[in-house]
Amino acid sequence: MTVLPLVPVHAVDRPRLRGRLDAALSAPVSTLVAPVGSGKTVLLSQWAMSRPDVRFIWLELHASDNDPQHFIDRLLDGFRGHTDAPHDLGTPHALSDRTIGRPALDALSAVFREHAGTAVVIDDAHAITNSALLADLWWLADHLPPQSHIVLSSRVDLGFAWSRHRLRHSLIELRQADLALDAASAGTLLERIVGTRVSEATLSAVMDRTEGWAAGVQLTALGLRDQADPERFARNLRGTDRLISDYLGEQALAQQPPDRRDLLLRLSVFDRMSADLIEAVLHIDDAAELFEELQHDSMFLIALDDQQEWFRFHRLFRDLLHYRFRARHGADESRLLIAAADWHLRDGDLDSAMDYLLRAHEWDRALDLILASGRDVFERSRTLSVSRWLDAVPAEKRATRPDAEILRGIVLGMSGDAVRGEDVLRGQATRDDLTSAQSAVVNAYIAARVQFRSEPEIALRAAKTSLEHLTRDPSLHPPDLLGLTHPSFLHTLARTSGGRAHFLAGDFVRARRWFDDALAGPASSYSPYRVHLLGSIALLDAWCGRITAATALAQEALELAADAQLLAHPAPADAYLAAALAAVERGEPRNAALNLHEGIVRAEANRRSQLLWIGHLLRASIDPDDPTNARPQCPGGPPPIVDLALRAEAARMTRGRGAQTFDGGPTAAWSPVVAERVAGALADHRPDLARRRLQMSTPTHDALPRESVERLVLGGWLASVEGDPTLSTRLLSEALSAAEPHDLVAVFPRIGPEAVRLVAELPGVPSPFRATVIRCAHEMRQPRAASPQLAEQLTDRELEILAYLPSRMTNTELAARCFVSVNTIKTHTAHIYRKLDVANRNGAVAKAQELGFL
Repeated sequence: MTVLPLVPVHAVDRPRLRGRLDAALSAPVSTLVAPVGSGKTVLLSQWAMSRPDVRFIWLELHASDNDPQHFIDRLLDGFRGHTDAPHDLGTPHALSDRTIGRPALDALSAVFREHAGTAVVIDDAHAITNSALLADLWWLADHLPPQSHIVLSSRVDLGFAWSRHRLRHSLIELRQADLALDAASAGTLLERIVGTRVSEATLSAVMDRTEGWAAGVQLTALGLRDQADPERFARNLRGTDRLISDYLGEQALAQQPPDRRDLLLRLSVFDRMSADLIEAVLHIDDAAELFEELQHDSMFLIALDDQQEWFRFHRLFRDLLHYRFRARHGADESRLLIAAADWHLRDGDLDSAMDYLLRAHEWDRALDLILASGRDVFERSRTLSVSRWLDAVPAEKRATRPDAEILRGIVLGMSGDAVRGEDVLRGQATRDDLTSAQSAVVNAYIAARVQFRSEPEIALRAAKTSLEHLTRDPSLHPPDLLGLTHPSFLHTLARTSGGRAHFLAGDFVRARRWFDDALAGPASSYSPYRVHLLGSIALLDAWCGRITAATALAQEALELAADAQLLAHPAPADAYLAAALAAVERGEPRNAALNLHEGIVRAEANRRSQLLWIGHLLRASIDPDDPTNARPQCPGGPPPIVDLALRAEAARMTRGRGAQTFDGGPTAAWSPVVAERVAGALADHRPDLARRRLQMSTPTHDALPRESVERLVLGGWLASVEGDPTLSTRLLSEALSAAEPHDLVAVFPRIGPEAVRLVAELPGVPSPFRATVIRCAHEMRQPRAASPQLAEQLTDRELEILAYLPSRMTNTELAARCFVSVNTIKTHTAHIYRKLDVANRNGAVAKAQELGFL
């Protein structure tokens, strides 16, 4: 649960500024931008305490929040403090480009909507240097639901153009001049700290020198306590804020007894302090009493929780203390940092322990801890934190620990930085001292890059090399990295990657053999791997035309992902895309939108470009007239199977417009391009060319359903053109019989309207499957009608969700049915209500029926 910082006992109330913040609540965002020591945190704390009607979530940001996963987890923890219900955004984030991503931002908006009347204070926003995350925060602030508010408090301007928000939202901005103390407030603060009223001349001198800077006034008050001539002391302040603070800091410290002064210097080592931590590390008897005394003496101590268990110094004061500590006791710093790390390790706080060890330059201990990380790093998408820790270790030190550098390559790839990850792994592969066990690991993870790059043959070579090492020495003992490098895990990873390589290269028969070998391995029972593997097999089956089998496998993979709480992990991407492709091949492209979106989101999470190309192909085939689908947003080049499919799709569109179709030369293997060449020749009334093209492409061994049906349909069309209706009828009937067990519908309209006409004119009463083919062919030719009554049209995803609303399934039941999170459903339904201009589900159902959507 998030708590508000406590207001220091000497703090001065600022009702005028609190009033401006009150007024800001009607807008989605307000900002405080002022230097350190200006009183931003104190003001916001006072404001929050004055508004019991507003639920506040307070996030004091740190460098670790540059990891969006860490930031989102902390934000959701704040919402959990207001309810027992868990919040699962239901979508991966924080993996690619260090960004939250639009789907997760949409889901966050739904969380805000669920907690109307919540204000999130993001304090020390300048700690975020991740520009992509800052852009996400600004997008979120710009898309908050009503009665939600975000306050951004920062020492520096965050670099955004505020002008549009000033006009649109009456943006409230408080800056240094606004936060400066006036004479009355400064006088009250001086009196509270000094213990007696100061003269007007002294107050005037303080205001002249500090210009109302709150920390300067407070430091001055500490210096005034024991001055015989306080006015002269105040008048003699000179120099910049930093010089003033240095001088006054020295004055404040000089008033402390030597043992207390020495203790303050040592306390500056700690990022945050608890009584247990300080007693254990500094060996003092009663740290709780110490904290009470420091608060009483106004020594810049800030409580971080209502129970006053954790504290920190004001950062400016801590900087002064730390500077003097290093000058006087620098040799002790490493010992204190290590002791703090040990305490946090005993307390189960690995993140804090790692930060202390890295500050202490305890590289070997830090690497030992990192190398001991378990599978939860992979399962909880914490790889960015591990990558950050490893990057903090000097390269020359990592070079002496090849296992650490191998792990760095692995986590870089898992975090979406596949190029840098592969470079690191390839660098390790060339080491002269690389062992066979290490080589098995390196090559297995180079092979795993198959979904990130367009050269599947590279991944296949690496997979084979890894398997050679594993087969040659069954007693091989690879280094234990993330709990994922046992030989059984490496075997499954290499086999799965090899299967993906064969699939993306278009060798579907070998792909299935590799997948089956991976599925037979013991590590295939590990839930994330099994979700990956089942999804990959489902995608292969859907591509080859085994639609019924693909649907069942995708369903199994998604059910397992749901049971293992992996739906928001990147692992189910293949399964979602397989389900979408299966819907397209069943002739139900409009029912593919939700799964397609979820698959693309998970592939984008760690930038698996080859899956993104498959997603692009599906988008283009579902709605070829949408210009946004013509521009792929995928890094790198497409895999060979997608390249062929895109070329065939472009030629089919050309043929549909009656233009001359392409040739492109002979090819031996059957592919969508070959099918389109044959169809193009038939559409051009060139049966001899069509026959030659059919004959030049030899059937695949153990012919695949889609290929078999395509050959039969094209053969039936050719027989009709050549005047052999008997042969045409037989071949088309065989095509229907071959397609029906697999629910393979779209292949008929894809070949062309003439093929559909011939199917429709077959003698006899149409079977249900033949009727489905004809109906779907007609529907696929009809563009989705837009409603003139809607200013903003519903997307295909929203139409899918809309179709379920009359069922009266709860959001939880609907989420389970669609294998998405409850928040994803809430996000889509909120968009539906807004676009239909209704308030609830009943209104949406009535309006959808009125508009003909239901």
